[in-house]
Amino acid sequence: MDPVIIVGAGPVGLSLALALARQDVPSVVLDEGSGADEQRAARTVVLHEDTAALMERLTSTPLDTAGLRWSGWRSMRRKQVTREVTFQTTGGAPESEGSGRAEGRKGDGGGEGRKAGGGALEGGVAPLHIAQHALTAALRRAIAGERLIRVVVESRLDGLEQEPSGVMAHTRGPKGTWWRGSYLVGCDGARSTVRKLLDIRFPGRTAVERHAVAALRTQLPRPGEALLHRTPPWRTSGPSVGEVTARPLPDDLWRLDWLLPPGKDLVTPDVLLTLVRETLAGWSGDAEPVYDLLDTGVHLVHHRLARRWRADRVFLAGDAAHLLGALGTQGLDEGLRDVDNLAWKLAVAWHHGPHEELLDSYQTERRAVVAARLRTADQALPSLRGGKNLRAYVSGSARGRDALLADGHLGRGALGAPGAYTASPLTPAHTDSAVRLETEPGAQVVDVRVTAEDGSFVRLRDRLGRSALLVVLVAPGTGVWDRKHWVSAGLMPRLAAAVTALPHPAELLVTEDYPGAAAHTVLLIRPDGHLVTALNGVRPSELYGAAEATLGAPTKTEAPPEAEATAKAS
Repeated sequence: MDPVIIVGAGPVGLSLALALARQDVPSVVLDEGSGADEQRAARTVVLHEDTAALMERLTSTPLDTAGLRWSGWRSMRRKQVTREVTFQTTGGAPESEGSGRAEGRKGDGGGEGRKAGGGALEGGVAPLHIAQHALTAALRRAIAGERLIRVVVESRLDGLEQEPSGVMAHTRGPKGTWWRGSYLVGCDGARSTVRKLLDIRFPGRTAVERHAVAALRTQLPRPGEALLHRTPPWRTSGPSVGEVTARPLPDDLWRLDWLLPPGKDLVTPDVLLTLVRETLAGWSGDAEPVYDLLDTGVHLVHHRLARRWRADRVFLAGDAAHLLGALGTQGLDEGLRDVDNLAWKLAVAWHHGPHEELLDSYQTERRAVVAARLRTADQALPSLRGGKNLRAYVSGSARGRDALLADGHLGRGALGAPGAYTASPLTPAHTDSAVRLETEPGAQVVDVRVTAEDGSFVRLRDRLGRSALLVVLVAPGTGVWDRKHWVSAGLMPRLAAAVTALPHPAELLVTEDYPGAAAHTVLLIRPDGHLVTALNGVRPSELYGAAEATLGAPTKTEAPPEAEATAKAS
């Protein structure tokens, strides 16, 4: 079968190629550039727990050396600390809740003052802040050793044709030619050629936020801690700045973003230098702060959503399908979630033939999540940026605004948390055997420790993205005994037989504990880490039906006779 054609060699396109390769699907990546990415220190991305884990899984390397996991987060309003978060250290348990500082001090990021909020809050796994060129370089290194991926540089798409059995794409340039693929995915950014060739509308709002950006090397009072400072108390001789964000990178590098007033006023180099000096002086208390300015720019945030994400054998992903980023949200997070959702569905269709309902579900699931994110941001923007009453959206007035902004930056709540596919067409019919967990069906599962089929202990997320469904049995006590002592005891033989009989390859895992799950609960999980269902014990018919629904097939009330017979025989 022909490879999947991927148009665009940014983080989304390269990630999709690697995600497909992990599932034994070949791809051709059409890169209109030279293969060398521009190194811009001021162009960075923040990856949250699920997307950072996806990147490390695809690149087979930890990204902590190329980026930085923040030690904490603070929100300030004038001189007051309104929110403080301490993040989980890598590989360890969350740090204990601290009492925080009741008093500010000179050089502490805002002069003297008292905190308006409570003490420090535990923050879970820290976000990963990394330069985009460093992330892309890690993806390219992983691709270099992958036989199933071919990257063709200096190849700009200028035409495509669809046939019942495939897609033809034409490129111009030194290597201009026709390429034939089984499917084509446009990962070619906001000005997507694929989207334009398909005549898909891209409505939305332009310049909902405007930021001046600077990347610099300096020493701030709290290394490793990100800061959102609203209405800073120092006087400014440049443009009025209602908000400034500081995000740390490795080697004393920082990215600073100043929210600019609406309008098209020119941000000159002198204006940026003034913003840098006055901000650093305000935070450090030093009238002549020392810094090395590396890169600057102006970042415009647009909100747009493509009307369609699929046209027969052609799909859109990443910025080609959606633009967002206001209130601290990260557009790349959603682009990588597009990849995670689409890759396993394309792999099923590539290996096992057309699965139209399954492929249609990509648009249904992902577009609904992004649309909800955009609605939440658009509703909050007038109040957060226009100074109006926020009570219609968030209780608590000023503190509510600070909490909402922090959610966007930290990947939480309606603004930032990974979306749940609660209305997915792949949702199986409810049965009496289904039980409720802290994870609702359609949401991402918790990354618990599991025992794999070879007896090794791994994280649940490490088993994702391999095309197989995951079946997880909650069995307290199994972690203290060698697998050979319990693999043939109790429920295991019957469950193993039921898993073998499923309509799609599945991997059986065991965990000692899962939030909200009783002993002997069985979880069915999609390859992208979203929960399908949880059953109270081994229920071969219900498990088969849920797996079948996950593949886009009609749900059946009973499993085929051979599946039930195999399970009973064990």
